[in-house]
Order: sequence, then C-alpha cells, then structure tokens
Amino acid sequence: MDKEKNMNNKKNANKPDSRLDCDVVIVGCGVGGLYSALNLDHSKKILMLSKDAVDICDSMLAQGGICVLHDEGDYDAFFEDTLRAGHYENRKESVDIMIRSSRDVINDLISKGVEFERDEKGELTYTKEGAHSIPRICFHEDITGKEITTKLLANVRKLDNVSIMEYTCMTDLLEDETGRICGVLAEKDNSSIEIYAGDVIFATGGIGGQYAYSTNYRILTGDGCRIASDHGAELEHMDYVQIHPTCLYRKKKGRNFLISESARGEGAIILNHKGERFVDELLPRDVVTEAIRKEMEKEGVEYEFLSFENVPDEVIRNHFPHICETCLEDGYDIFREPVPIVPAQHYFMGGIHVDSNSETTLPHLYAVGETSCNGVHGKNRLASNSLLESLVFAARAAKKINSEEVV
Repeated sequence: MDKEKNMNNKKNANKPDSRLDCDVVIVGCGVGGLYSALNLDHSKKILMLSKDAVDICDSMLAQGGICVLHDEGDYDAFFEDTLRAGHYENRKESVDIMIRSSRDVINDLISKGVEFERDEKGELTYTKEGAHSIPRICFHEDITGKEITTKLLANVRKLDNVSIMEYTCMTDLLEDETGRICGVLAEKDNSSIEIYAGDVIFATGGIGGQYAYSTNYRILTGDGCRIASDHGAELEHMDYVQIHPTCLYRKKKGRNFLISESARGEGAIILNHKGERFVDELLPRDVVTEAIRKEMEKEGVEYEFLSFENVPDEVIRNHFPHICETCLEDGYDIFREPVPIVPAQHYFMGGIHVDSNSETTLPHLYAVGETSCNGVHGKNRLASNSLLESLVFAARAAKKINSEEVV
C-alpha cells in the first residue's frame, strides 16, 4: 500500500500544473525571437517565453552595429571579408543568403521605426570595424542592439496574436507518441506548464553564462543546445567560441563591459604598458585577442590599454556616448587617458545545426540567432554580422513555418 502511495505521489509530482496551446512557441525574446514573431502569419497564435525580464537579452547589448551590403559592387568584398574572418570554414550558401538579404532587412527595420545614424543629406552613415575592407555597418550611437531590439519589441507588443511570458524558463521539449516535437515544458513561479504548439523556435542565445569572464548575461547557459541534443538534434562546432579582445578591465565580478570594435574602426589604438602599439587593431578578433594575450604574458600584467587619442572628440561624443559614460563611472576619462582592456568570452559560432531555413534535424523545431549554427560565421564571426544573421534567418524560419500546414 505504501509503495502504491509513493508511486502515485511521484506521478503527481511530475504532472504539469497547467497547459497552454498555441500555433508557435518561441523560446527567447532577443532579435531572433522577436523578428520570427513579426514575420509569422498574424493568423497564428504565438507564445514567446523570456527566461528573465524581456529586456534581459544579449541583443540589447550589441554596440557596434549591423552589417549591410553597401552596394552591388560590395558583394565580393563582403563575402570574402566574412569568409576570411571565419577561416574559410563558413557555409557559403548561408553567407550568400545573408548578404543578399541584408538591404531588405535594413529597410524593414527602418520601416519599423529603427533609427540609424544619417549624414546631413539624410543618407545612412556607415562605419567600419575590424576585418572589414570598407565601411558597411549601420549604427545607432554605440547602442545599436538596444535600438533595434526595443523597436522590434514595441512592434511585437502591438500584435494581438502574440503573448509574452516573462520569467519563464523552458526545461524540456515535448514529443507526441510518434516522437514528433509538439511543444515545450516550462517553469514559472515554481509551477510547471506544458505548452503545446505545431512548431517550436529556439532563440535562447549563447553560452556566455557558463564562463567566469563574458560580455553575456549570466542567464545564457546553452539551454537550447542541451535540450535539443537530449532529444537527438544534431549540434555543430560546439568548440567555436569567440573571445572579444577589448572589454573593460575591472576587478569587480559580473558581466564584462564590451568596448565596441567600431571604436577601433574609428581610430582607437591598443597600447601596452610602455605606451607602444603592438598589433594592427583592425585584424580579425581572434588575431587581436591572441596578440593581446601574448603581450600580457610578455609584460606579466592582467590587462593592456585602449586609447582614443586619435579619435576626434566629436566622434566620441556622438558615436560612443555610452562607452564614454561607462568608462567614466569606472574612473577613466577616454577623452584624456587610455582605458584598461582585457579579452573576454563574447560570442558562440557553434550551436544547433540548422539548414538554410533555420530548421533543425528534428522536424518542427527551428533554431535562430546564437543558438543556431547555420554556418554563416565559420570559425570566427566577422564584426557586426551577428544582428544581421539573426534577423535574416529568423525571417526565413517564419516564412518556412508559414508555408507549411501544421498537422
């Protein structure tokens, strides 16, 4: 009798507290998740899950900007820059799709209220970052990610067919009796929820929360990759992790503050403790990171320096106000002195293997953004390709789902 009672208690303990039904559940509310929702048919009932508050996502942290094909003559150079930065391990089909889709994405963002820097004639202004052969990056001050994410979120909130659940953590995928993915299991306020859906989109971000030093929010712990793998989804290049060379050195623990690569694109230089330059600042990120680490080891120090001495004051004020403010809060005036910098984990090029429509090897499970690996970035991401890649392939996931009749 006691054995039967214990079995019943165990069964009840695993029973979900509630059930929800929708057409598509999107796990994650960064640009990948938001843009997926905006591109799905408005006839579909969509539920979005945010592990923390909706604005706690790495998309909000992107500083430098978003790449775009400058003009038709830029295609070959853009393609080569992306491959060269990725050590030629990129999936060429994906790179081609991203580049050819880039102008439409920028135009769509503008139509949704995103404001990019413009010149006196009202034309878009482009900046340059490391490993780019020409300026092709649209930006909004040094908070481009926040500008894009905030505007996309505002557009999503206007949709009657989309609901957002904050502080809700996905804990597993749901499968039907045939093994087909049919939703997710989640937890909110210590209660479990079964969420059934015809299609699932993972937009759960990267893995930076697993590192002691990272520019990522601590909540990014690779949940999507782990759970997808548990159900048999193929993963790809899980060891391809990018370290950003210029993060503000600080002894206090917590998320590392990134100093955008666009600062070096505008003329900021890297110095050692003797005030000497020791690396070409516009080389790919992995090369610059290696040079800084070797110099730190050579000098026996914990950091090197980034100097804005060659950057005009007007550019600092207009392009890098947030960086300026944050450095000042830490006691460094970038108008007058170099700031200490150190490399830190920044981006994940691997993830859940997806095809050109962002579909995983499990039917009806899609992955977008940093959670996915569509091969665009190869072994090392080209600066400011992350926002673009997320948006392009989020839209493709949505369009693939729109074209299919959910059984």
